[in-house]
Amino acid sequence: MTSAGPLELPTDWVARVARLAADGGPSGAEWARHVPRLVAEAMDQWSLTPDGPLRTGWTAAVLPVRREGLPLALKVVWPCPDTAGEHRALRHWAGRGAVRLVAADPGRGALLLERLDADRDLRILDVDAACEVIGEVLGQLHVPAPPTIRRLSDFSAHNLTRLTARTDLPRRFVSRVAGLVDELTSDQDCDATLLHVDLHDQNVLAAERAPWLAIDPQPMAGHPGVELHPMLRNRVAELGTGSAFRWSVRRRVDVVCDAAGIDDQVARLWTVVVCGFQAGWAAEEGNHEGVSFNIALAKALED
Repeated sequence: MTSAGPLELPTDWVARVARLAADGGPSGAEWARHVPRLVAEAMDQWSLTPDGPLRTGWTAAVLPVRREGLPLALKVVWPCPDTAGEHRALRHWAGRGAVRLVAADPGRGALLLERLDADRDLRILDVDAACEVIGEVLGQLHVPAPPTIRRLSDFSAHNLTRLTARTDLPRRFVSRVAGLVDELTSDQDCDATLLHVDLHDQNVLAAERAPWLAIDPQPMAGHPGVELHPMLRNRVAELGTGSAFRWSVRRRVDVVCDAAGIDDQVARLWTVVVCGFQAGWAAEEGNHEGVSFNIALAKALED
């Protein structure tokens, strides 16, 4: 391997990752200390050479590389339940609607991926156009789920227990979410479809072999209606306020559902459930703005 020197991680990224508590694996602080070693080992294992500056995502480090002249991307990601099935989902999609997986080393949390255009994501489009692309990509990704992916019904039961234990959220809101979880998870198709779960503007990149491809899945076997929340919690300023907020929320839902072939009525209900979980997580972190936003979002979807 030809090296450009020791890997230098952004100090602000390391500081943020270091605040992550262990979730079935190492803490963020422990993992961040090992990232340079993990990258170096993957470079040697797959005979890679560096080909550009390191980029960082929320919990991942991505390095442009080459192998026998072919441009690729090496990704090392913090191990947690959200990322545990990424390599399985990418292998299952086999490049259809998503970045193509070239190789994976789950033990290191390392993925070798096709190179996409990291400088062009859906933020270059207006909101309606971006929502339409998200829907079209979801339509490609929604295939029968493999048996090894975590299930929405289990995820919902676990997070509902956490939510209902809280006493600092409106009881009517929590009760509504609990009732919807009971209703929606009783559907025989609740765990049938392979989902991305985190598809928003920054997780769709331009590519050569397709106009747009998804990256960074947090895969789950579930109902397609769960996919809507990420594109509602991004570009929040463009949602407006008051009656404009309600209109904009519903407009985004309608555009994505129409393009993806998702039942919009069921999607709204599933999104209320996700709002409940998100509000619970925000409350745990003392994020009052996050709590208020998700309660307002749920209200806009149901009123």
